Amino acid sequence: MTEQRHFSFFDRLITEGDKVLRTLATGDKASGQASPAKGIKEEELSHSEKQHAAGLMRVNHTGEVCAQALYQGQSLTAKLPHIRQEMEQAAKEETDHLYWCDERLQQLDSRTSMLNPIFYGLSFSMGALAGAIGDKTSLGFVAATEEQVCKHLEKHLQELPTQDAKSRAIVTQMLKDEARHQQTAIEAGGAEFPLPVKMGMSLLSKVMTKTTYRL
Repeated sequence: MTEQRHFSFFDRLITEGDKVLRTLATGDKASGQASPAKGIKEEELSHSEKQHAAGLMRVNHTGEVCAQALYQGQSLTAKLPHIRQEMEQAAKEETDHLYWCDERLQQLDSRTSMLNPIFYGLSFSMGALAGAIGDKTSLGFVAATEEQVCKHLEKHLQELPTQDAKSRAIVTQMLKDEARHQQTAIEAGGAEFPLPVKMGMSLLSKVMTKTTYRL
């Protein structure tokens, strides 16, 4: 029987450092699930429509950078092994979203946000803090975060140009996955955050969306 290796905190810290570099580069190209936009015809967009679609997808990309940071920070400080594994699995699933958004931005002749390192650092710190407080709080933070993400994605589906079927396909699949992550966190015992906390998270989320749309 193969002996399972147990990694120390510093081993995991080094591993997370590698993930940081890969996340902030162009996303992990070893994506497990093909982009929902694959095979969909690229329709012609006006200059303004193309810029708007790129702005929204840039926001979505930064959101996925934040999700990666959140899960990585939580997995680093999670107390129960199965909670840590759930966080790591969720981060792997979010990698697909990161790659899809990055790829779509390139197709729209645009780029990812210059503010990604800042938002990554903030999200990682918040995730690590939540994990250190307790797994119930950590899972509750995931549920509350995913709730905010779903609201943004629903709004983006309304704002994206109707003919931009490729971007719409990506956002639609992301919305399904994020809603599932939220439900999973709740079912795993995540704490229900009070309204003032959720309002604070909503405010921070709006700051992120407003800045990364253009930067």
